[in-house]
Amino acid sequence: MNLQLDDLALFLRVQALGSLSAAARERQWPVSQVSRALVRLEAQCGVRLMHRSTHGLSLTDEGDTVAQHARSILGSAEVLQADLSGRLAGPSGWVRVAVSPALAEAVLAPSLPGLYERYPGLKVDISADDRLADMARDGIDIAIRTGEVLQDGLVARPIGGYGRLLCASPAYLARHGTPQSLDDLHQHHLIASSVSPSLNRWPIAQAAGGGEWPVQGRTRSDNSAATLALVLHGVGLARLAEPVARPHLASGALVHLLPEQIDPQRVPVYAVMRPERQRLPKLRACIEWWGEWVGGGS
Repeated sequence: MNLQLDDLALFLRVQALGSLSAAARERQWPVSQVSRALVRLEAQCGVRLMHRSTHGLSLTDEGDTVAQHARSILGSAEVLQADLSGRLAGPSGWVRVAVSPALAEAVLAPSLPGLYERYPGLKVDISADDRLADMARDGIDIAIRTGEVLQDGLVARPIGGYGRLLCASPAYLARHGTPQSLDDLHQHHLIASSVSPSLNRWPIAQAAGGGEWPVQGRTRSDNSAATLALVLHGVGLARLAEPVARPHLASGALVHLLPEQIDPQRVPVYAVMRPERQRLPKLRACIEWWGEWVGGGS
């Protein structure tokens, strides 16, 4: 068996993307070239790897076995290459990171000058979206996530944590008044999440009776950066992640409300990776740096 690493890599991309044409577009190849590479791989393995139908592609049992070994083989090859090059020049290459838009602005953006100064060979590609990325399909190296990491087969490294603060702009409070109690929230415009139901259950501090405050919201958003903009423009009240809210609280652009009654409910922040990539020096370098940055409250 004389397997080509690039054929294995292409096979995994076809599996992740679900079609030959998608893999061809990604590589800027004709579809026929992708098809020939898969035929070549199947010939080398001596088995059929994929079922092809009008509904798309699916792995055969043998294809699933090959995919598992391919991930391990390619991961080892990349670690070997990175270790050898890293001995000479340190961690280098592209790292694709998935993170929410608000944390991209509040955490990743200010952290990058220091990261680049420490590791001049690194380059970071940021995918900013509140929705959870499919790490294999989207080619994500590290996903910055909060709370529990439920997806099987991923490795999570804690890099810090933060809570959420109920905030409003001075302009909004000048028009509608400042709430002094939880009951006052009935008279205010609340901003809810349209994609994460858990964020619409605001935790009540034990000193205020405990439990949760269910939020319907007069305005909803599926994007953390848009929620921040809505609060800054005086649309209503919302719970914002501490790293996002902190600079605006310091400048006076936002006001922290009901600190004794709404629990910040601090949650852990994780750097999540696919297991076959966790040993890459470039990923370890980023996670180490962001652990210092987020954990140290920089």
